[in-house]
Amino acid sequence: MIYFLRFVYPWVFYGLLPLVVLLMWLRDRVHKQVVYRYSLGTLLHNHNMSSVHPHKKIFFLMRSLVLFVLAFLIAKPQLVDSRSKIPVEGIDIVLVLDVSGSMQFQDYEDDNRSRFDVAKAEAIRFLQKRENDALGLVLFGKDAISRCPLTFDKTMLKDVVDELAIGTIDPDGTMLITAMVVAANRLKHSKATSRVMIVLTDGEPSEGDMDSSVAIEIAKKLGIKIYTIGIGSEEEQFLMHPLYGVIAKPKVNRELLTQVAHSTGGQYFMAHQARDMRRIYDTIDQLEKTKQEVPVFGTFYDVFMPFVVLLIGMVLLELVLSSFVWFAL
Repeated sequence: MIYFLRFVYPWVFYGLLPLVVLLMWLRDRVHKQVVYRYSLGTLLHNHNMSSVHPHKKIFFLMRSLVLFVLAFLIAKPQLVDSRSKIPVEGIDIVLVLDVSGSMQFQDYEDDNRSRFDVAKAEAIRFLQKRENDALGLVLFGKDAISRCPLTFDKTMLKDVVDELAIGTIDPDGTMLITAMVVAANRLKHSKATSRVMIVLTDGEPSEGDMDSSVAIEIAKKLGIKIYTIGIGSEEEQFLMHPLYGVIAKPKVNRELLTQVAHSTGGQYFMAHQARDMRRIYDTIDQLEKTKQEVPVFGTFYDVFMPFVVLLIGMVLLELVLSSFVWFAL
């Protein structure tokens, strides 16, 4: 660790310092002391029978030091540890969210929001709870993209998730397995001993997507647990569209999601109701934790208290000396 001192208001210190020096110089050069003359003063001085007490110089130095310390404190000094690391308990997690067109369906009896809005709201709630974890975000529809790398900046990640909408990427497809491979690529350089992928989808892979065995093999090799969440229905359902008539809703591929989860040491969940989504995320929130050190750009420690004690001590010392020790001088 490397420490150095900094001022929050450096211009205050560098402005007051010359002023204090100037006041000291003026006090020493311009101020004239009162001189009393006695008839025997010269004779006593010539015979080395006189003495000069340094109390005035001592008081001058003490008061000057008080002014220096005041200037120092006004500038708000801080001790900076520029290479600190703080120990935390956490895991590295990548959220893999389905943003295909079917996620805009509303089919929950207990909530009038769409599948996507429910999933997004609970994802935000989940990432805010994981204060000590690095989280990333991968989106998939017809394509799969890494929207945010692993980060500890939950405020930034929350804003990213909050701004998501159907149409962020081409919604005409579900490249589910490809998205898992993209998420695994984000986790492959993780130094955490526990790496987790949370995959949420309402359908099954589109034609042309990778085989599920590819994602399973990569996840096993990298030691990644995959938790899969189905949203919508595992049964085939139909919807009356005002333009296209009766259309089939995509159904969750339970077999595929279960296989992926169990093969990598994770679990499969199904959100039949909106409230199930919160329960699922709360369950995943109970994942094991692993100790690691997180690098911090800089840790700042206010160091004003020792100088306040010094300041008060100097003032009290001068009062004691001037009132009880050198009061007659």
